[in-house]
Amino acid sequence: MPVKKRKLPDAGDHEHRCKLSSLTRPHIRPVRPMGGAKPFSSKRCLAWFHEYAGPDKVVGPEAMEKFCEDIRVEPENIIMLVLAWHLEAANMGFFTKDEWLRGMTLLQCDCTERLQSKLEDLHRELNDAAAFRNIYRYAFDFSRDKNQRSLDMDTAKSMLALLLGRTWPLFPVFHQFLEQSKYKGLNKDQWYNVLEFSRTIKPDLSNYDEDGAWPVLLDEFVEWRKSRSAS
Repeated sequence: MPVKKRKLPDAGDHEHRCKLSSLTRPHIRPVRPMGGAKPFSSKRCLAWFHEYAGPDKVVGPEAMEKFCEDIRVEPENIIMLVLAWHLEAANMGFFTKDEWLRGMTLLQCDCTERLQSKLEDLHRELNDAAAFRNIYRYAFDFSRDKNQRSLDMDTAKSMLALLLGRTWPLFPVFHQFLEQSKYKGLNKDQWYNVLEFSRTIKPDLSNYDEDGAWPVLLDEFVEWRKSRSAS
């Protein structure tokens, strides 16, 4: 999960968080009983949060690095995006107290060890088509600058590499197309359609319908790809 060191939004960002939450309800798997272990404790969970929260009472970028080190997950690992989705975090690089308590309560994690025991479950959610679609869609609002309607191209390429780089055969070619294209960013419609394109269009593009309702961006990608193959 690429970390951007942004200022923590003020209370005026509450409307955005509510909208984000209403559109991306996390898919929570049943909690596995931990034989002989103490039950989940909200008090312990809050104390865990304060181990990382600074004066602003938020886990910011520097504390996030320490958090990742403690749970033994690289900050750029896609698991951090899945975790942020579960917490319904509104801003990349930050976990607020409310987000932490809500998400960790649902995950029943009140300490480092319990979260580590959940990492495999979080990773498996990437193989669930419905959950992955929600995570992918969540990533757009999560990673964009909140004063912009689109996702800047550098961030878009990084997030696409994180989400589709290992599973979409055409991703390296699509990445090259974005590198040389006129586009400075991706809007939400383009972002959503890239996922559908990656899931439904064959690597040889043989089933691509030029008269379909794809964004112009993808029409141009197909034309560019075919022209390169022909030459």
